[in-house]
Amino acid sequence: MSYLELASDLVARARKQGADEAECVVREGSQFSVNVRLGEVDQVKDSGSKAIGLRVLSGNRAASTFSSDFSGKGLDVLVKSAIETVRFTSEDPFSDLPEAEQLGVATDPTALRLHHDDVLALTAEQKIEMARTAEAAALEADPRITNSEGGDFRSGWSRWTLANSRGFGGEYSLTHCSLSAVPVAESSGSKERDYWYSVSLDAAGLESPEDVGRRAAERALRRLHSTKVATTEVPVIFEPRVAGSLLGHIFQAASGDAVYRYASFFADKLGEKVAGGNITVVDDGLRPGGLGSTPFDDEGVASRRTTVIEDGVLRSYLLNSYSARKLGLETTGNASRGLAGSPGIGPGNFMLQPGDASPEDIIASVDRGLYVTELIGYGVNLVTGDYSRGAVGLWIEKGELTYAVSEVTIGGNLKEIFKQIDMIGSDLDFRSVFVAPTLKVRCMTVAGK
Repeated sequence: MSYLELASDLVARARKQGADEAECVVREGSQFSVNVRLGEVDQVKDSGSKAIGLRVLSGNRAASTFSSDFSGKGLDVLVKSAIETVRFTSEDPFSDLPEAEQLGVATDPTALRLHHDDVLALTAEQKIEMARTAEAAALEADPRITNSEGGDFRSGWSRWTLANSRGFGGEYSLTHCSLSAVPVAESSGSKERDYWYSVSLDAAGLESPEDVGRRAAERALRRLHSTKVATTEVPVIFEPRVAGSLLGHIFQAASGDAVYRYASFFADKLGEKVAGGNITVVDDGLRPGGLGSTPFDDEGVASRRTTVIEDGVLRSYLLNSYSARKLGLETTGNASRGLAGSPGIGPGNFMLQPGDASPEDIIASVDRGLYVTELIGYGVNLVTGDYSRGAVGLWIEKGELTYAVSEVTIGGNLKEIFKQIDMIGSDLDFRSVFVAPTLKVRCMTVAGK
């Protein structure tokens, strides 16, 4: 019996034993990771797993169970436990599966280029060598690179299968791999670390180990002899690696579960101006090769491209079927779940559309300001929009990067920050599901000495 047949069978058995509706997920996968430090293998992990989860609904009640026991007896217990448990859960009139007409597979999974045999073809020796080469390239880049926290290679494969009692059945598999290096630079009593990484669904999409190592070394070296700056209000530029965190806050604010709880500054703001007119944000679950792409969400709703902010106007929230019912809207196909519990909300490929400015032009536009390369801590209030985070970066004087800055805090309010982004780079960076180019915020408080 295939996993899809198994999931469909458990759904049928749950209904036969009294459930009004049911959905079943099966997850199978493997993970590999290796860390090489100073040329020696420090840690290797190679594991595989499979598990099954069942969620049943009876009236306005829902319950879920999960197990890694695929034996006949284990599956009997799985169904029985879910049916028995649902009687004791609280009623919620919004708990239900998506409507049948909302279910479907948006596209053939192969069109999304999620699964790549070149990842599976890599041997353990090749993975170890890639990690070792990345670290070696960092150590050899400059005499001031004196130590290392290691080179790291990770890869994995997974298959996700879903079936429910409203006629949906689908599955897809995906691969992923990543390579990173974390060197330590030292000079005249100053010691700093930084990192660089590459991530892709296919091995061919990774940057070379040599490039990863050299880039990591360059970033560590430019942080040497960092200093505080006096508290001031200046333009702040976010490099793509950290600009993506601002997109993460937009995603959180636009998530339906935060909106219906009024735990978001986007609540009741549909159709209103929430950002500058140059800001367009989309959630694209169908981008070929995207780290967040899937043919359907975790409720079986077809994935899609949703415009969240268009020319600064909030056009849509991101919703699963539960939050959509709470808000009187339609699901956007953003359900995300594990094996147990009710679905939450997750991103596809959440992107701020690029502009036409080069990073160099954006830096050149600033007479005096901060170029942020790393953020520390989490000081974000999604209800009020208040924003305050530790930052590391480079100081800008007369349009040029000058010296390293650390131990400062940048602050403002997200409702104003999104309206003050006055330059957007062309360098869209697809290293995450939260994707942004270089961004310049007209004015923020930089708190230092």
